[in-house]
Amino acid sequence: MSLPARIATLVVAFLAVAALAVFVVLHYFLGGPPTIDYSAGVTADTGATVHVVLQEDPQNTVSTHPDWVSYFIQDPSTHQWVHTTVFQVPAGSRIDVTVYGYDGCTPLRNPYWGKVTGTIGGVAYVNGKPVTQLNSWSSCNVAHTFSIPGIGLNVPMASPDLSATLCGTSPCTTASPHRTITFSFNSPRVTGSYFWQCRIPCGGGFIDGFGGPMQTFGFMTGNMEVVS
Repeated sequence: MSLPARIATLVVAFLAVAALAVFVVLHYFLGGPPTIDYSAGVTADTGATVHVVLQEDPQNTVSTHPDWVSYFIQDPSTHQWVHTTVFQVPAGSRIDVTVYGYDGCTPLRNPYWGKVTGTIGGVAYVNGKPVTQLNSWSSCNVAHTFSIPGIGLNVPMASPDLSATLCGTSPCTTASPHRTITFSFNSPRVTGSYFWQCRIPCGGGFIDGFGGPMQTFGFMTGNMEVVS
């Protein structure tokens, strides 16, 4: 190969590597799902109450992975559902959470994840009924979980009846069969990013069910950003 040809090959290879580096930075570091702000106008460390609203769906028809299960978060200012799993709350506040559960059931691999932990009063409410645990083996009644390990929070997400026709278009509406799960917890006084995830292996088609949506922000894992 002549010298000019070798130089041209090196230049092309360099440009390819540079383009890959730019893609990685933009896609994995600067990109990602948007953050829904529940802290606007709320003073931190006052015990003020913030109401966070989510839904979990059997699919998402708004992304390039329409067969992936997914959470959505409601923007408090527009009340529109946003395909994201990142939200921001004030430190030292009471967080009231409402989750609309539209997905079908999956038996828990570990019954621990059926226990309600870290909530105020140690309880969650399914359609208004207080529960401290959901047994997914005696009755297929759990779709996902909402779990923040950093603060010891875990709430199983109840599922519609087995006979229900699940929602087919995301975000779902309350006209579709669902369960309404409510619970409250206190946000940490220490600011930072608190990772959260569904603890049911719901990545269909991936090894052990832990790939795909289970490990991807915007689907079944995200961050709770605590700010002052």
